[in-house]
Amino acid sequence: MNERFEHIAGPIPGPRSRELNALVARYEAPGVTYIADDYPIAWTRAHGALVTDADGNRYFDLTSAFSVAALGHTNAAVTHAITAQAHHLVHGMGDVHPTDVKAKLLARLAAIAPGDCSKTYLGSNGADAIEFALKTALLATGRSRVLSYQGAYHGLSLGALPVGGIARFREPFAALIEERATFIPFPGAGDTLAGALAAAREALAGDARIGAVLLEPIQGRGGVIVPPDGFLRGIRALCDEFRCVMILDEIYTGYGRTGTMFACEREAVVPDILCIGKAIAGGVPFSAAVGRPAVMDAWPRSEGEALHTATFLGNPLACAAALAVLDAFERDAIVAGVARREPWVRERLAPLRRHATVTDLRGVGMLWAIEFTNAGVANRVVRAGLQRGLILLQSGVDGTSITLAPPLNIGEDQFERAIALLDRTIEETP
Repeated sequence: MNERFEHIAGPIPGPRSRELNALVARYEAPGVTYIADDYPIAWTRAHGALVTDADGNRYFDLTSAFSVAALGHTNAAVTHAITAQAHHLVHGMGDVHPTDVKAKLLARLAAIAPGDCSKTYLGSNGADAIEFALKTALLATGRSRVLSYQGAYHGLSLGALPVGGIARFREPFAALIEERATFIPFPGAGDTLAGALAAAREALAGDARIGAVLLEPIQGRGGVIVPPDGFLRGIRALCDEFRCVMILDEIYTGYGRTGTMFACEREAVVPDILCIGKAIAGGVPFSAAVGRPAVMDAWPRSEGEALHTATFLGNPLACAAALAVLDAFERDAIVAGVARREPWVRERLAPLRRHATVTDLRGVGMLWAIEFTNAGVANRVVRAGLQRGLILLQSGVDGTSITLAPPLNIGEDQFERAIALLDRTIEETP
């Protein structure tokens, strides 16, 4: 048995997974975890690109657990940093008495962020970073409305929800949220750069109350929608012209996923605020909004009571993990490795196009999507893939695609084996 590959020893889900699923169904708030006879499995261990369930079955994780495990699950360097930090300081007083690891991380983030983005707010999840960015834009411009994009996903908290471009998440809570965003289509295959920028210009010119433009360089949850070359540069120019704050949500695309440390660097674009998360701390809940001083200094200096804070701001365990992630990225040349392997990944995925149910294959770096004829096919492939030892993620506004975002350092033999399994699964799934 090759321990670098998947291993399915019994029915999926197995008896122990079913027992744990039953506990979740009984005690977790409804509307969170989907549970059926053939789905999901209960995770108990994970290492690198492999996840082991409660019954001892082993799977390739082609999602990096929502792109969090960019360096692989339970990365040794990150685990060691967390363990060492736990012996010294687990919790601090983030907005009162700074910790040594917080100070070091702030300096490191300033060093890796594009351009002059150098001032940071540390949060616990992506929505935290988005909400801080929105508040900052209001303080900097005095304008409360936001230009956002259809299909965009920026988190589900009440602060982030109004600017998210997937209607089904907003509509049940319309009574709680103010309509603060203007939504325009995000350009993808078949759309022109000129048309996309014209739509943004029209929206900005038509509403003087818009103070921020919020977008993902590549839409992640929306189905890995890759805009035309020059799109980010064009939006940057429009933000300058209309004196709007450019907020880039790189929570999914950041940290090497697209072959540069941040996706905006593919076009040499410097945003006013860069929101990052997911991969930032190797699995510890953490996020950051890193901005240019000209915008971030719109916040007044603290006089003892922070205007925006949280109990776990700059948590020492998360800061230590985040520092270890950056060390590993540098030591192992992760970003250069993704850029070098992009053509190789594209070549390995190309044969999937031959299947009658596959209508598109798109992506960059180690972030790809397979588009299917309909959401039902995509869902059946996800379920059938699990039976073969593949953890897959259905995506797209209508659920018609599957996102592939494996660990950035997945072994080439592992990736080839996983894609062979996926190829077979698609072929045999009606």
